[in-house]
Amino acid sequence: MKYFPLFVDINNRHCLVIGGGPVANRKVKSLLKSGAIVTLISPVITAEIKTLADASKISVFLREYQHSDLVRAFLVIAATNDSDINTLIANQSNDANILVNVADKPDSGSFIFPSVVDRSPVTVAISTGGASPVFARQLRMRLDSMIPKGSGALAAITEEYREKVKHTFTDLEQRKEFWETALNGVFAEYIYAGNETQARNWLDDQLAKGVSSATGEVYLVGAGPGDPDLLTFKAVRLMQQADVMVYDRLVSKAILDMANKEAERLYVGKEKSNHAVPQNNINQILVDLAKQGKRVLRLKGGDPFIFGRGGEEIEKLTENNSPFQVVPAVTAASGCSAYAGIPLTHRDYAQSVTFATGHLRDGTVNLNWQQLTQKNHTIVFYMGLSGINVISEKLQEHGMSPDMPAALVEQGTTSNQRVHIGTVATLPQLVKDSGVRAPTLTIIGEVVKLHDKLSWYEPDRHVQQSEFSKNI
Repeated sequence: MKYFPLFVDINNRHCLVIGGGPVANRKVKSLLKSGAIVTLISPVITAEIKTLADASKISVFLREYQHSDLVRAFLVIAATNDSDINTLIANQSNDANILVNVADKPDSGSFIFPSVVDRSPVTVAISTGGASPVFARQLRMRLDSMIPKGSGALAAITEEYREKVKHTFTDLEQRKEFWETALNGVFAEYIYAGNETQARNWLDDQLAKGVSSATGEVYLVGAGPGDPDLLTFKAVRLMQQADVMVYDRLVSKAILDMANKEAERLYVGKEKSNHAVPQNNINQILVDLAKQGKRVLRLKGGDPFIFGRGGEEIEKLTENNSPFQVVPAVTAASGCSAYAGIPLTHRDYAQSVTFATGHLRDGTVNLNWQQLTQKNHTIVFYMGLSGINVISEKLQEHGMSPDMPAALVEQGTTSNQRVHIGTVATLPQLVKDSGVRAPTLTIIGEVVKLHDKLSWYEPDRHVQQSEFSKNI
């Protein structure tokens, strides 16, 4: 380890910056954020530095550096455009045992600036020891997107309640258990959602009881159409902290592998005429697990509120006063169409789109066919393979041209994606000839014509193109 990681308190300490250019400007702003008393020395300064000086935020001396300037300095930053001057400042600071950073020669100083993720009072510092500042910044950007914005508020409220918790739980292990329960459960989720009042109410309630009891919660999370990269950051965070995972057939293994490895796993997938667990039973399972104090991940393919029956599940949770939250996802229609190079709307082809299910609760495909056959319109059928004959017949029966372009997107957004192109009339034969299997999305409309031109995602550079596309 080249540098010893250390957080230094510079609040109300004298910090000296030598230089008045853009680099010095950035350093001054960082020092001020930490409450430092900043003095800057340079014959030339930026307009922003002058603004800070005019507002009495910093003290500025428009002259060259002098050795005597180091008097009273707790920390020094050498940021001039003269390498020899910077080296001189570094040597004199080191001789005086003053912390010094050199902008153009980090090895000359005694410390370097890390890349920082600021969620005050939570601070994450990343350093490559000067080996690759660009890589350090890239890591910072990744962490910045992954660490919840409410982390600072979470830490602040935790600090606020620290003494109350100590007073309630005199035993160290009890306090540790209390905070682990709070920081991995409902309390933290309230804060991440911006509900600080509810978070405080939860803490007050737990302290009044004098117990550390886990409060169960259900996370209704959309797993998207298949590509793990399409998951939201919130989805990944909740997946990794769940105690139990209740998942569907359409959730890919790659996504399942991203969940907490220690979580209990319950498969409740459904296939046509083969429901491993009836929906009513699934609803009750979620309630029962939440009442046991479990953090329950209900992981559903696509988006939970678009033909995912998520509404039925949270109805049951609401009836039983079980806490829950819903994390939406990229639905199959938008994900699969995008990866197939088929825009669902396009100025020249379609100004509206309808999502429809290929089979209803009673097993029929009884839809408003007249509405679906309107001009300049795209239809996306979910779960439409079993009813593809009816879909093809009814659309033509209600005025749709037999030559209307149609596409079957099989295992969309995954490495096994295949796109089968035909027409509304040839769809039944296309399904039979291609051997296409679920999960497959059916897209019907003029926008399908754009597939050849706009297709960009071809894992094996091969798209199963049917002879039925000749008429398009």
